[in-house]
Amino acid sequence: MKIAFLSAGGLAPCLSASIGALIREYHVKLPDADLIGYLNGYRGLLLGNSISFPDNAHEHSNTLMKYGGSPIGNSRVKLTNVENCVKNGYIEEGENPIEVAAEQLKKDGVNILHTIGGDDTNTMAAELVHYLSENDYGLTVVGLPKTVDNDVFPVARSLGADTAAEQGSIFFENIANENTTSTRQLIIHEVMGRHCGWLTAATAKKYRERLDGKSFVDSMLISRKRWDVDAVYIPEEDLNFEAECERLNKRMADKDGINIFLSEGAGIDTIVNEMETEGEEVPRDDFGHVRLDEINPGQWFAEKFKEKLKADKVLVQKSGYFARSAAPNKFDLDLITKSAALASDKALDGKSGVAGLDEDNNNEMSLIDFNRIKGGKPFDTEKEWYQQLKLEINQ
Repeated sequence: MKIAFLSAGGLAPCLSASIGALIREYHVKLPDADLIGYLNGYRGLLLGNSISFPDNAHEHSNTLMKYGGSPIGNSRVKLTNVENCVKNGYIEEGENPIEVAAEQLKKDGVNILHTIGGDDTNTMAAELVHYLSENDYGLTVVGLPKTVDNDVFPVARSLGADTAAEQGSIFFENIANENTTSTRQLIIHEVMGRHCGWLTAATAKKYRERLDGKSFVDSMLISRKRWDVDAVYIPEEDLNFEAECERLNKRMADKDGINIFLSEGAGIDTIVNEMETEGEEVPRDDFGHVRLDEINPGQWFAEKFKEKLKADKVLVQKSGYFARSAAPNKFDLDLITKSAALASDKALDGKSGVAGLDEDNNNEMSLIDFNRIKGGKPFDTEKEWYQQLKLEINQ
């Protein structure tokens, strides 16, 4: 029995740990299995680049659980984007990436493939399963859902999201001290989240919880309100810019500084429309997603707010790479361990799908059919904790 691992897409605080947890599961359940890892996601699979794990890999599983990043690397390669695969030299002209990837799995004698990634990673895995079944090759693929955005249908909580929120709050805990460097200071904390505001909201919540554990001295101008969050902007909610400027101007006069938590996808349609109207080219990746790092939403909002709030100094800081590269916290380690246990059990039973907390099954850990997996799940802004967060911030 040969079992392969592949991690793809952007980083999340779960990749290394997921591989470690799966290695540990298979050492108990199938100790004689051969384990390999495809390097840099689907890129490595297309090119046939892989490494064999040592026989004693299980002895190092606990070390893998303590690291961020991915020991076997990631990449953003879409197997259905033939033109891009040819352009980058992953396949030859006239070849089908799905077929090339499938033939490589057959050549390597892989029986089970574990994909660790978001909706794009796992929908590509579904394509492989379908192709191989149609061509009489039995391959079981069980994915693990990772994304810091927590935006995969119907997964209640994706691996790494909680850690990313926690790390983003730690990041801003230091950045917030910059409010002491200037009068009328505007700080924008740009958080990852293309379509979903969950991470921004959760980061703001965790940051305010950290403030609960700090001491403040109002008489020495170290007051909680100066360090607190003044606004949270997410893609799911419309922004009344003029009304917000009026509200924030009053707060600026009161506390001499404003702290905004901004989802990178908030207002992106407005920004893109403005670029297209002015004849500018909108940069997009191989999946057709707008390259948010090149558009720089935080800076766009900073320029708009600076004028309206008459800010003396503006600081835009992004916690994305800091947060997504972290090692998993206890919550995520527990979730990773449970996911790996189910994923390995189902794989050995020959059942393909994604091991995750299923919103359509009372948030129970379940094997979710690949056909039910898709991205772009919006954050439910009616969540009680979020409504309470907004109430406290806006009062």
